[in-house]
Amino acid sequence: MRVTVKKTEKNRKIKGQFRSAIKATREAIAKGDKDKAQANLKKSIQALDKATEKNVIHKNTAARTKSRLNKTVKELVKK
Repeated sequence: MRVTVKKTEKNRKIKGQFRSAIKATREAIAKGDKDKAQANLKKSIQALDKATEKNVIHKNTAARTKSRLNKTVKELVKK
């Protein structure tokens, strides 16, 4: 039971980090801030990779999320 509690707490922390990074990227995209969106995209990718490395999320889920974020940031930069 104690191990489950520790692992749950660790997973929550990691999930919170990548969710916050993704949220910041999406907010920058919505505002149209190109520089901030690109900086936050880099942080989001790092956070997603870390979550995948720690087996918090599946690698395909991380890849799909990174791809979608990257696509929207590229569209924003083109404008």
